[in-house]
Amino acid sequence: QARERAERAAAARKRGAGIANAVVNAGELALERIELSVQRAAAERDEVQARRQTREQALTSVRAKVRELTGELEKLTDAVHRDEVLRAEQRLRLETLEAKIAEDFGIGLTDLVQEYGPDVPVPPSAGEMAEYEAAKERGEDVTPPPPMPYDRDTQARRAKRAEKDLSLLGKVNPLALEEFAALEERYKFLSTQLEDLKDTRKDLEAVIKQVDEKILEVFASAYADVSREFETVFGVLFPGGEGRMVLTEPDDLLATGVDVEARPPGKKVKRLSLLSGGEKSLVAVGMLVAIFRARPSPFYVMDEVEAALDDTNMRRLIGLLEQLRDSSQLIIITHQKPTMEIADALYGVSMQGDGITKVISQRLRTTEEEPVPVS
Repeated sequence: QARERAERAAAARKRGAGIANAVVNAGELALERIELSVQRAAAERDEVQARRQTREQALTSVRAKVRELTGELEKLTDAVHRDEVLRAEQRLRLETLEAKIAEDFGIGLTDLVQEYGPDVPVPPSAGEMAEYEAAKERGEDVTPPPPMPYDRDTQARRAKRAEKDLSLLGKVNPLALEEFAALEERYKFLSTQLEDLKDTRKDLEAVIKQVDEKILEVFASAYADVSREFETVFGVLFPGGEGRMVLTEPDDLLATGVDVEARPPGKKVKRLSLLSGGEKSLVAVGMLVAIFRARPSPFYVMDEVEAALDDTNMRRLIGLLEQLRDSSQLIIITHQKPTMEIADALYGVSMQGDGITKVISQRLRTTEEEPVPVS
């Protein structure tokens, strides 16, 4: 009977092996056909993408040409409009000048052009005539200055200079000397104040530079120490994991921020937002412990820092707290029994039946200056 059962089992295994070989062969054949289909689809996709890119390039070229022609059309339209506006302004200016001439001088435009047009020579200036008269009175043999041919630019400069001299003359101010003295005194006072402000600014810039240098020195030192301690603490809290601190702007330490990257063992994520609640809490506590280790303090107060941790992570955190208690005193508010077990003294608050609270204390160790968790 055993031999028969063995033979039947062997026959069944043989049949199973044949079926498995058939499945394997069919799977390989299907895999080859699928790979061939994928290659064909990829070739067709590349061809379609190439045609699409060619058409997009042609469309881009046409659009660029349209934009260019549109810009030229707008320029031509603006030029025509500008010319029309200039012609209208010139006509209005001529009409205004004609009206002003008729009002101020009582002479027509034709007579004005005949007597003062550009073809009429410009008579000598008053200064030249004064020099001629003075020389003539001294008995010198001089000839009167001849008229000059009209030059628009020269006469425009003469007219502008004469108008400027006339405007500078203005009205006579009898208090000009007193005003000048007051303004001069005011100028001296403001100059002195300005020099004082410049000196003060230099002093402030020097102080700011010293403060910035000190800040850079202190921050760089603290960051290096905390970063080193954080990697150590993270290795204790997450054995096999990796954690580090990264500067957002390493070239500008005065404006940089600090990012924390954490990769627990068995995970590829580094962003804190992708971690679980307990992992986030443990990373935050690890950051605090790294700061404590880098810059120790006489005592620390913690409020239920292990509330979201499981037993394993809590034991790891308690190990770090055991290290901190060697140099500092810890005051911890907790509801966790493992944390209470390492305490030197416990303080609890209970409420009696009459609603009055009562503080209960119990010293577990006699060593002074040890961490004191509070329940």
